[in-house]
Amino acid sequence: MKRNYKENQERGKSDRSGYSRTSTRNQKQDGDKFKTKKRFFEDRSEAGERPDKGRFNRSKEGFEGRSERKQGSAQGGFGSRKNTRSHGEGRSSYYNRDSREKRDFNSKSPGRNSYEGKTDKPDAGEYKTVYRGRGKDQKPVYETVRKDALSQPKTAKKFFTKKSFGDNGPLESKPSYNFRKYDSKLEAAKGKDEIRLNKYIANAGVCSRREADTLIQNGQISVNGVVVTELGKKVLRTDRVQFQGKVLNPEKPVYVLLNKPKDFITTTDDPMERKTVMNLVSTAGEERIFPVGRLDRNTTGLLLFTNDGDLADKLASPAKKVKKIYQVTLDKPLTKNDAEAVLEGIMLEDGLAKVDDMQVLSLDRTILGLEIHIGRNRIVRRIFAALGYDVIALDRVVYAGLTKKDLPRGRYRYLTEKEVVTLKYFN
Repeated sequence: MKRNYKENQERGKSDRSGYSRTSTRNQKQDGDKFKTKKRFFEDRSEAGERPDKGRFNRSKEGFEGRSERKQGSAQGGFGSRKNTRSHGEGRSSYYNRDSREKRDFNSKSPGRNSYEGKTDKPDAGEYKTVYRGRGKDQKPVYETVRKDALSQPKTAKKFFTKKSFGDNGPLESKPSYNFRKYDSKLEAAKGKDEIRLNKYIANAGVCSRREADTLIQNGQISVNGVVVTELGKKVLRTDRVQFQGKVLNPEKPVYVLLNKPKDFITTTDDPMERKTVMNLVSTAGEERIFPVGRLDRNTTGLLLFTNDGDLADKLASPAKKVKKIYQVTLDKPLTKNDAEAVLEGIMLEDGLAKVDDMQVLSLDRTILGLEIHIGRNRIVRRIFAALGYDVIALDRVVYAGLTKKDLPRGRYRYLTEKEVVTLKYFN
């Protein structure tokens, strides 16, 4: 059924009028609710149940009432948090500023680092200069500390609490070496079986070769009942050598390989009473052994000990070009130009330092593998220091063909007979 224009127009008016009536009715109901809520809170305010904060009274009088109530709240009166049970006594004292005791921050009370009230003053004799390693420029660094701080036992680091270095002994039992067939061939080639007297005494564990020369000059050594004072004297292994009435027997050779940790210096005796590598191999045997070469305090890795002077001299000789491989960790990536400069050779204060080979092991070019045969002091660190790099970690992973496979840090093992033969006769 179609409608004409007038019917549609009248119907639209009725719809709009209905909408206006509905909206007016809703506004009236909201106004009633507003008045009811306002009256409810005003009644509660008069009864003292809840203070009216003027939420529904936006007039000037309502805001004045709010300001008066704020002042009363600050003085601890009606509506203050001091009378509110939800806040404890500790917090109520915070809001009651009049009852708080003001702290005098200008008072000069003696603190922990204050010397006021102390009668004893530090004496210069109570301090000691201690070696703290080397800086980035490879120069020694010293620090002055109190002697009582040095006497106190230091707490071990977490790395050292798991295993105490040197306390667990060797990884394998001590072997016995038989070099007769090899020595016989060499002796046959030489045509004699003689040994220098000072070496004989040193192998017996009495002292070093230099100290043995002093004993010989003083007439304290006798060979087959005859006192010998001639330096360079050679004796047979079957001769009877005596010192202070005791017959000396050349010691059996001992070869010990140590995986050196940090904070141990390579020396047999330290006057500053620092930790030495000899503490780590103290249980290797009764023979007098000594380190071959050296590693500085912060360098880790392989270090060989022996009482075989011939092998020690052979490995320490620059002419033998004993191969050593290090894993180097730098403080920043190595550029390609600097890598080429290292391979070509770096001129240092003691001459040209040239490496045999170098490989980059990490993607960020901070970890390197370096092969070198030069045995100068701190040579690897000085090479990179000359190019502006700081070596933050240095580990010797290969020494004269020996590796640290299955050798934990801080532990040692005895060389096998095959390894010793390779070092003595084939290198």
